[in-house]
Amino acid sequence: MHDILVNTARFDSWSRDAQYGVRLAALVQAAVTGVYVYPSPLYATPEFGTPDVIETLTDMSRILEASALGAREAFVDWAASLGVGQASWMVAQGNLADALAQIACWHDLLVLERDDDRTWSKPEDIAGLVLQVGVPCVVVPPRPVGGVSLARIAIAWNGAPEVVRAVHAALPLLQRAEEVLLVRGLPREPHHDVVWKPPFDIDGYLLRHGIQPRSQDLTTTGQEVGEALLEHARRFDADLLVMGAFGRSRFSEWVLGGATRHVLWHASLPVLLHH
Repeated sequence: MHDILVNTARFDSWSRDAQYGVRLAALVQAAVTGVYVYPSPLYATPEFGTPDVIETLTDMSRILEASALGAREAFVDWAASLGVGQASWMVAQGNLADALAQIACWHDLLVLERDDDRTWSKPEDIAGLVLQVGVPCVVVPPRPVGGVSLARIAIAWNGAPEVVRAVHAALPLLQRAEEVLLVRGLPREPHHDVVWKPPFDIDGYLLRHGIQPRSQDLTTTGQEVGEALLEHARRFDADLLVMGAFGRSRFSEWVLGGATRHVLWHASLPVLLHH
């Protein structure tokens, strides 16, 4: 894992996603990019705004842009003080989701914060990124960020392609863990045209990469799966939960599956998701 992207909602202080992402980059010796996105003044312009109103909003946007660009040195110095050798700072004007989806393509991991009151007003907002961005995302819960540890990592496993991609993306983190817990749920139904003989062996795959997990069966089904996953992670005292982001497209919306939605919105630990 070489390049970590962190979104920050402000630049006069650093939000939780920036704090976690920079500390994670220092831990795994990765480069980090901080990104601040602000809306176009046209987005804030009233439908029947006068020229004076439009000019005022445009001037405010220019001031904000200049201040944001001026935060580059502060971000790089702050990252260096936490042990990150390579840090960069980007500013974008436009829609937050669109901007992050574009710049994430250059990175191995995107770190976001779950913010009930500000950036993400409902699960579907962050789901649009997790399901479309194309890179694994770590979602940081709304609690203070102290140190970042990868000593104990839990994996929510059911054999689905989304989980395989999440585990593959998390390998550099899993290899640093002292203990890994594999929470085995009921297998997803395979594609009706493809039957693998023998089935994919997750234990053998992890062992080839130097990871020997403990196993715990998850017999819960239905709406309780997400709650049960978080309970297993809590009992294991996990520092990170790795899972697939299950969802589907409904017209222009991305809709999360029930377990993913529950974990995303109720987790008290960082969650690495991949679609």
